[in-house]
Amino acid sequence: MLPQNLGSETNFKLPFSFILFSLIALIASQIMLLFNGQMVTGGSFRIPGIWSAAHLLVLGWALMIAMGAMYQLVPVAFLTKIWSEKLGFIQFFITAIGVISFAVTLYFSPQHALIPGILTLLGILMFIFQMLMTLQTQAKPNILTAFVGTALVCLLLTISLGITLIYCLETGTGTNYYQAIFKSHLLMGLTGWFTLLIFGFSYKMVPMFSLSHGFPMIHARYVYGFYTAGLIITLISFFNGQSVLTKVGFFLLLVGFSIFSWHISIIINKRLKKKLDKPFSFALSAIGLGNIIHLAAFLLLWTSTFNKVIGPLVYAYILLWIVLSITGYLYKIVPFLWWTYKYSKEIGKAKVPALKEMMNEKLIAPVLSLLITAVAVVFCSLIIQSAVLFNIGQFVASIVFIVFAGGIFSVLKK
Repeated sequence: MLPQNLGSETNFKLPFSFILFSLIALIASQIMLLFNGQMVTGGSFRIPGIWSAAHLLVLGWALMIAMGAMYQLVPVAFLTKIWSEKLGFIQFFITAIGVISFAVTLYFSPQHALIPGILTLLGILMFIFQMLMTLQTQAKPNILTAFVGTALVCLLLTISLGITLIYCLETGTGTNYYQAIFKSHLLMGLTGWFTLLIFGFSYKMVPMFSLSHGFPMIHARYVYGFYTAGLIITLISFFNGQSVLTKVGFFLLLVGFSIFSWHISIIINKRLKKKLDKPFSFALSAIGLGNIIHLAAFLLLWTSTFNKVIGPLVYAYILLWIVLSITGYLYKIVPFLWWTYKYSKEIGKAKVPALKEMMNEKLIAPVLSLLITAVAVVFCSLIIQSAVLFNIGQFVASIVFIVFAGGIFSVLKK
């Protein structure tokens, strides 16, 4: 259970606005991917339909849900109120409009996506400003502050690099650096913003959900040091073209992620809770899958096949590490938020449902197991370029996400 912090709670409607929007974006992105399967299996990843679906998934689903989660978890993790909830609601509407218009423009007219991109950037800048103002009121900064603060910097770099890509596409300038900017955009967004953010909040949620105590935190400093060093070196290598630096950067990223996996296992071994909840178990499995993908990327970097498999690896990284982590945690967070909002004041006055009754956990194991299987099928289809296999895997993944979203929406009826 997530503890409430003596007046530092966020207005329930703010994080839930982001979460509900993200679920709609998630379903839409999967349907778009399904209808563009023929192009994807042919190796064409940089086409308007895929750009639109990818950004709807990453911005509309993962980014928006991360923002919503931060509005709820930052007060819990850092014992401080959100700086301005009014700004939060304004930021939600601006970002939501920006993401929708950006995805639509990328699909139909990518060369005109600059204005929607700037609108999305404005929403993200408002969010970053909100979080920085909130974090500076923290009484005593800690390693979690470093993870979250650096993740916010990576988010700013990601969206800035994305706007730069659109500018290059629209004006034709900077073509010599287009590939470097594109790779940096992916690096800062996926392994920078999302991974560092998940690292940081995992250090709060893993002990919380497993009831762990008495574990060391010194490992977190090494995770932060190795991983951020890997990000910086890899970023530099994209612009100077030194393959040796790229290998060093990938190795440091692998080391940082591996230490994180090891550290989480130490925390889990210190738990008081004997049986872990199923959603939380899948969030933990995402860590192992993310570690395997990091290892695979580093090893394949030394081969001539790396450029052929980088697309499937990025897909697996997004779905099996980022999305699976968020999904596992969300199954725990959403029921608690709704239960607290609707029933916390009724305790002792009327009969209220137990927290475990808010979500049907019997569906979680088969649904998320099916998701992992579907992603594996899509991954294989991208490797062997099979449109039939892709359509099967993507269709199953789409159904899984619809069931997942329906499960979240069903909580609101309880």
